[in-house]
Amino acid sequence: MKLIGMYDSPYVRRVAISLNVLGLPFEHESLSVFSTYDVFAAINPVVKAPTLVTDDGIVLLDSTLILEYAERLAPAERRLVPEEAHLFTRAQRIVGLALAACEKTVQIVYENNLRPEEKRHQPWLARVHGQLGAAYRLLEEEAQAAGPWLCGESALQADITTAVAFRFTREMLPESLDPEAHPNLAALSSRSEQTAAFLACPFK
Repeated sequence: MKLIGMYDSPYVRRVAISLNVLGLPFEHESLSVFSTYDVFAAINPVVKAPTLVTDDGIVLLDSTLILEYAERLAPAERRLVPEEAHLFTRAQRIVGLALAACEKTVQIVYENNLRPEEKRHQPWLARVHGQLGAAYRLLEEEAQAAGPWLCGESALQADITTAVAFRFTREMLPESLDPEAHPNLAALSSRSEQTAAFLACPFK
């Protein structure tokens, strides 16, 4: 398999870390959707990161769909999605909140970095900041019950995506996410970033 995209994308990074934890070998090609657009387009004309090229040459896109595929390849004992219904529901809620945090962070970064200042819509930016804050407030509540992981004794997809999201927002919008106000998320992030799977996929 070949994973296309850069690790400063939370979507690319969550896939790469998950593949490591699942024990699925892959080749990483660090292409940017901006600076290497044409090279990326030659692999996937939609130019969406992450892109996964399977061993059969099929091009997959969207991190969640790629991870669904990866789960089917992994042995049962290494899968990252809980089997029990109540744990599955909680894990899906946490992953959804973490992905929302990623999405809102990207929207703010793009608005600030790509749109001319005179064209930025401040009421919309304020709303997105509010959504970002709500996502992390709810994730912090979920992380309070971590012992030490969110859904059991080992790190699962909920932990991976939450830790990746937290690091991404801290790197891109440090003024918007105070670790002292989110101590449980900060601890989860620190634990996760010290694991071999995370260290193999550094943010930059």
